[in-house]
Amino acid sequence: MFKNIFSKQFALLKYLIRWTLISIPVAVAVGSVVALFLWLLTAAIHFRFGHTWLLYLLPVAGVAIHLLYKLYGQSAERGNNLIIDEIHQPGAGVPKRMAPLILVTTVITHLFGGSAGREGTAVQIGGSLANLFGSWLKLNAGDKKLILTAGVAAGFGAVFGTPLTGTVFALEVIAIGRIQYNALLPCLIAGLAGDLTVSAWGVHHTLYHVDIVNISQELYGRHLTVSLWLLAKVVVASALFGLASYAFAKAVHVVKSLGLKWIKLTWLIPVIGGLMIIGLTLAIGKPDYLSLGVDAEYPGAVTVVSAFEHGGAHALSWLWKLIYTAITLGTGFKGGEVTPLFYIGATLGNTLAEIMNAPVGLFAALGFIAVFAGATNTPLACTLMGIELFGGHYALFFAVACFTAYFFSGEKGIYSAQRTEIPKVPGDNPSPGAGRYLKRMFSKYKV
Repeated sequence: MFKNIFSKQFALLKYLIRWTLISIPVAVAVGSVVALFLWLLTAAIHFRFGHTWLLYLLPVAGVAIHLLYKLYGQSAERGNNLIIDEIHQPGAGVPKRMAPLILVTTVITHLFGGSAGREGTAVQIGGSLANLFGSWLKLNAGDKKLILTAGVAAGFGAVFGTPLTGTVFALEVIAIGRIQYNALLPCLIAGLAGDLTVSAWGVHHTLYHVDIVNISQELYGRHLTVSLWLLAKVVVASALFGLASYAFAKAVHVVKSLGLKWIKLTWLIPVIGGLMIIGLTLAIGKPDYLSLGVDAEYPGAVTVVSAFEHGGAHALSWLWKLIYTAITLGTGFKGGEVTPLFYIGATLGNTLAEIMNAPVGLFAALGFIAVFAGATNTPLACTLMGIELFGGHYALFFAVACFTAYFFSGEKGIYSAQRTEIPKVPGDNPSPGAGRYLKRMFSKYKV
């Protein structure tokens, strides 16, 4: 018996040492490239702030991106979906050119004002470099899945400064309803090492502040640790966050489908997309919805950060950002979806807080993580993100918001390669959209 216990513990120790030695070099490489990417991205955004005329070259930038992927991209253009497919079933692998291509084209998108994010770039950098290390180490198919998942964790944890979120996101995003626990250790090591590497390079992340408010309640002389009235408001708002997630995923898909259907010359698609962004900006009269939306181009601009304050967003700021990002990504420009989702969620939370007479900072934080949770079908990761970014005081509300948005966002998210292992409603078939999902849910009850 003692010999059996010893052999199991020894095997566990070998597994721990092996994946520590594999994961750390991968994460350091990923973190270093992500640090370079974040530095270049910030420089590009602030350069455009000082040279606003660059927006008028956005159609030309779109053609350049199109040609780069046409000539050199090949399968790399599938981006995050290619990595998810490779984790499900290793095949041709993730091309080495994916990392430099997505880095360069994302910086180009932001330099000329396209509305996109940065998570997709970091995840693709992580997947590409992890695949490269896997080929060098001659890993088998099972280990290749693990190292790719660890690469995703390293990229996500490094780009947002959230190592725990990166760990769980990499495990949760692969398939709805199933988490691959054998990848937990490599992902945790990679997420932490990737984040520490970015910090070691002197790259800092945006800080968000949520004012502490009293969330308890007195009811019939009894003290409740959570206000039921505030909790009800959170549930209602979170259902709307989930519907916003669905609208975003659907909008990107519709723009992409219509572009391919109506425009036969594919290089014209980003040209028309760029012209639409220019036209919208001129019509609105301000550049608030261009690029990342984190740093303010001018005093009083609507940003993710400003959404945490009273009057920091307009009633339709979330909708404008959704439209801008759907056009940008749907017409072939590159970048991620997550930071725009943060913007959409935080500004929608700001608006709902004003309507519901709720704490603005709290509702902006809830929207920040909940819209992301619904769009990516990763409620556990997003709950952790809320705790990592905003602190643990509102952990219960973070969980309620993320899981409510998750259920109200429909079965499909922004990643088409994401599989449904267990439907959100037990015994139900995956639904293509929130409308049918809600219809089926209510059809079970005779009202």
